[in-house]
Amino acid sequence: MAKEALEDWRRFMQDIKVNSRKVKFHKGEGVFDYKSWKKLQVGDVVKVEKDQFFPADLLLLSSSYEDGICYVETMNLDGETNLKVKRALEVTLPLDEDASFKNFTGKIKCEDPNPSLYTFIGNFEYDHEVYALDPSQILLRDSKLRNTAFVYGVVIFTGHDSKVMQNATKSPSKRSRIERKMDYIIYVLFSLLLVISLVSSIGFAVKTKFDMPDWWYLQPQNTDDYYDPRKPVLSGVTHLITALMLYGYLIPISLYVSIEVVKVLQATFINQDIQMYDEETGNPAQARTSNLNEELGQVDTILSDKTGTLTCNQMDFLKCSIAGTAYGMSSSEVELAAAQQMASDLEDQDVERSTDFRQKGKQQEIELETVVIPKDEMVHKSPIKGFSFEDSRVMEGNWLNEPNADVIMLFFRILAICHTAVPELNEETGNYTYESESPDEAAFLVAAREFGFEFCKRTQSSVFVRERYSASGQTIDREFKLLNMLEFTSKRKRMTVIVRDEDGQILVLCKGADSIIFDRLSKNGRLYEEDTTRHLNEYGEAGLRTLALAYKRLGESEYSAWNNEFQEAKTTIGADRDLMLENIAEMMEKDLILVGATAVEDKLQKGVPQCIDKLAQAGLKIWVLTGDKVETAINIGYACSLLRQGMKQICITEISSDAKEVVKENILLQITNASQMIKLERDPHAAFALIIDGKTLAYALEDDVKQQFLVLAVQCASVICCRVSPKQKALVTRLVKEGTGKTTLAIGDGANDVGMIKEADIGVGISGVEGCNGQ
Repeated sequence: MAKEALEDWRRFMQDIKVNSRKVKFHKGEGVFDYKSWKKLQVGDVVKVEKDQFFPADLLLLSSSYEDGICYVETMNLDGETNLKVKRALEVTLPLDEDASFKNFTGKIKCEDPNPSLYTFIGNFEYDHEVYALDPSQILLRDSKLRNTAFVYGVVIFTGHDSKVMQNATKSPSKRSRIERKMDYIIYVLFSLLLVISLVSSIGFAVKTKFDMPDWWYLQPQNTDDYYDPRKPVLSGVTHLITALMLYGYLIPISLYVSIEVVKVLQATFINQDIQMYDEETGNPAQARTSNLNEELGQVDTILSDKTGTLTCNQMDFLKCSIAGTAYGMSSSEVELAAAQQMASDLEDQDVERSTDFRQKGKQQEIELETVVIPKDEMVHKSPIKGFSFEDSRVMEGNWLNEPNADVIMLFFRILAICHTAVPELNEETGNYTYESESPDEAAFLVAAREFGFEFCKRTQSSVFVRERYSASGQTIDREFKLLNMLEFTSKRKRMTVIVRDEDGQILVLCKGADSIIFDRLSKNGRLYEEDTTRHLNEYGEAGLRTLALAYKRLGESEYSAWNNEFQEAKTTIGADRDLMLENIAEMMEKDLILVGATAVEDKLQKGVPQCIDKLAQAGLKIWVLTGDKVETAINIGYACSLLRQGMKQICITEISSDAKEVVKENILLQITNASQMIKLERDPHAAFALIIDGKTLAYALEDDVKQQFLVLAVQCASVICCRVSPKQKALVTRLVKEGTGKTTLAIGDGANDVGMIKEADIGVGISGVEGCNGQ
């Protein structure tokens, strides 16, 4: 009880600490004072400063930037480390200092509190006008203000009405096997105690009634209630209590106390383990509960996310394809792993050959060809964070001598312009660092800078790029007027900016997934499609993340007509607004001209291959559940030792058919054949790896197939599930846990992994995943 009380007290003190945080609020007459979070009320105007958390759900009124934008980190909400851009309504932009709130009044009408993080419907009445509100003006509690000196906002929802609290679910109670086993033993022992005590008390009652009157030396005519032959039932009951006390030592109460003390000490050791301390972030490991420690030694299956868990989620620009020509000489970790495997295969073949020769009595010498690399051509590791690209053809301005220099220049400009990042000047190095919405975007900007196209300033209406290399050989600062921005979403899988260059030409610059961009190319924009597709396949096999880049030029009249429709859709209030915006964006993002493609590497976390190798040797089964495509996942699997040399791969894929029953039967047949193949395998040391994608997994998780799928999967040493959704991650984890009855461990780092972490017997949340407390 003391231990549980201590853990509850710690959580209670954390709540008190959060609720007692101070924030500036408008007390009246343009004067701001401090107030604790718990005292905030709906309608309060607050001022939040850089690197502070938002105390409630706020409507953004203005920020330190002229155009009213601010940058928000939502890691505590959705697990994503990339920054989100929020924009204030234009009408409230003048409210950018304390005194301007002296006579500020307005009215907000909005939806009731609900758990949806990505939607918001409401109206803002100000100066006798009504303005529509959307999620881009809402700052949610538990997200943090970044790269912005301050913002002013109005409190909309507080406390349990805020969206983060609406999303809070009660964590499932997870108890260890030892605890459950101990409970079972205690029940048995307690039942035995009751039986012994009942038999003893019944015997005593019988003896008291029938035998005691003959025992003259006990004076039965002058006895008390406890030994009265006339009241044998009362005597039996009192003896039952005595027997329970006497035989109570059957129950090992001290065992519970001993185990609890051991668990608390183990949790303390975990928290203080220097080898689990991360120097970069200054975070130690945190055992949020001490109830599951001993489960770690009984784990049978590990289910892990890939991006950010096995990999660093820190991108390095490695290769690119421009105008059908591949650039970049560096090798990815996947390519290096593949080369090592090939070398290992060659060595094995050589050993076999030499054994054959010796058996035949022939003395033959085998010489391996040695490749000598001159010192000046040796590959050196680039020290620049986010940039591991090496190719002298495009570095140091040499791209000016390439055949398609104009296309290469356009490629670099797209990298430097098509983004939502903010530059920050590093006074020590003189270079700009970038705070971006995604690590890919930061890698593109670092690459553009190294190629000589440095993004150096952003205003409300312009993007400035410093171009170091030009035909004249001078450094030129170019201004690109930002006309429109069609932002990247997981549904659109692309981002587009429309800019006017210094010559007055309107350009549409687009980057996105290759499948999306290729579908939107014009007939004369496919000049480099075949070569670029080949390069993209090569990059995918090398485990790299790819994006395609395209553009088109617009006439004034064409742009004006489109912009009128776009502005009209933006100001529309109603359910059709998003659909209208999507359709109008589609009109612009077509008839594009392909420029090239980028390839960035998400490097593996330090020590991942060695760790997975050790776990495999210990007999643990490892499942990786990822959203990546099959080719990338397989190659990453080789790089991190999940797939090893000599391991036999079983790929379950769906056939192309309109009839769902036909597809399902085929998948069931593939699973049955694979299981049969494993049974007939004669080599006792043979290892198998199962690879399945999200669409196929949807059939495999259906009630009449999932048991056969599980039987096959548990016979394999490694399982890779590709293109899986967050819900599928949770369903797979539940299937493994309930189907095998063995201890499962889930590891994840994002909101997509919370379901998986909650379903597993033990959950590990990296980077403070919301929803993992006490797991």
